[in-house]
Amino acid sequence: MVDAQDHVIGTATRAEVYREGLTHRCVFILVRDPQGRIFTHRRTGTKLFAPGAYDCFVGGVVGSGETYASAAVREAEEELGVSGIRPLPLFKFLFQAEPRLSWWCDMYEARWDGPVSPQAEEVAWHGWLTEDELAQRLADDGWDFVPDGREAYHRYLEYRSA
Repeated sequence: MVDAQDHVIGTATRAEVYREGLTHRCVFILVRDPQGRIFTHRRTGTKLFAPGAYDCFVGGVVGSGETYASAAVREAEEELGVSGIRPLPLFKFLFQAEPRLSWWCDMYEARWDGPVSPQAEEVAWHGWLTEDELAQRLADDGWDFVPDGREAYHRYLEYRSA
């Protein structure tokens, strides 16, 4: 758990964090293939937050005593089923939404030129989308995207254009 300035103030289980609306730390990694397409996936229905929703980031909660950077590597490798990925840091922001959702998001970008074998417990479907295809899916009401991923992608586009 962290405060509004991202200072560690304690620990809690993932279930407690979501149930009690505790501010915590997460990593988001935008993964591109050699053609510049973005790894996009649908979360499994067993996820605590946004089950079955689509996302254009891999990532997750930072563990107790773990750095953002080490969590980014761990999460990317776990979700993609790869080893040796090197996420590059971009920026950080505080995501807040009702009811009582609040977490620091440390943003990364990585290139991956090999095959992926997404973790079945995390990923129900995956594909590589161009930026135009992703923009179309984000605008499509039929594709329910995770709210933090939607906000993170818009912030990423702003960051990149600055």
